[in-house]
Amino acid sequence: MNGLSPGATLRLAALAFSALLLLPAQLVAMRLGPRHGAAIPRLFHRLTCRCLGVRRRVRGTPPPPGAAGLIVASHVSWLDIAVIGALRPLSFVAKSEVAGWPVIGFLARLQRTVFIDRMRRGATADVAAVMGARLAAGESIVLFAEGTTGDGTRILPLRSSLLGAAHEALGKNEDRDIPVYPLTITYTGFHGLAGGRAERTTLAWYGDEELAPHLKTVLAAGTIDVELVWGAPIAMGARTSRKEATRLAEAAIRQARREAVTGRQSA
Repeated sequence: MNGLSPGATLRLAALAFSALLLLPAQLVAMRLGPRHGAAIPRLFHRLTCRCLGVRRRVRGTPPPPGAAGLIVASHVSWLDIAVIGALRPLSFVAKSEVAGWPVIGFLARLQRTVFIDRMRRGATADVAAVMGARLAAGESIVLFAEGTTGDGTRILPLRSSLLGAAHEALGKNEDRDIPVYPLTITYTGFHGLAGGRAERTTLAWYGDEELAPHLKTVLAAGTIDVELVWGAPIAMGARTSRKEATRLAEAAIRQARREAVTGRQSA
């Protein structure tokens, strides 16, 4: 990648070496079953954050270790995958185009990403069934319910359709609730210094921007500060519909983004 500093080139090389080193182990782990294939992606995401200079600050109460749940997260950049994936074992829901991306598509499949073809009728129902089965098996799944990446400041309206996957997990036991965990990701600045809208937009990957130039921007940024805020879990099931759960999750995410942007937390 032309124009990178020696330090950025070294960090990118270290990341590529880490991927090659962990790849055989992950292929073997996946043959042993889903539970065995969760630890290595988490390690890789932590290495990615380290190599790209990402410093994570977490607020709120995360799901208990090993707890299943639908994590409804805000979406700013491809970097969100590493930032969230470094926290705990989980898998993601992604648009089908990602499966065809060089390198990234292959890595996504190694993490058992659920791909959805938004142009195909019935795709939502198929993906919901897969998500529901995984939730019922005790796994955690991340859903970027905005449907696309934002500019790092605004939160787009959340879509409720895929939250119906939690209802699939209920099966015949309609009294069972599935926890929905709101998670807000905000890139707050560089080197410990708070940034403004311009800095957040620089780190956001949205619109028609190509991946390679944005990766170059991230590598050139040095240390990147990101805040992750867990909202209170929402029990979706018998008493709370997917639309109500979506509304509550969106309200929590919007509040957390406002607090991250203004630096003022609610009492």
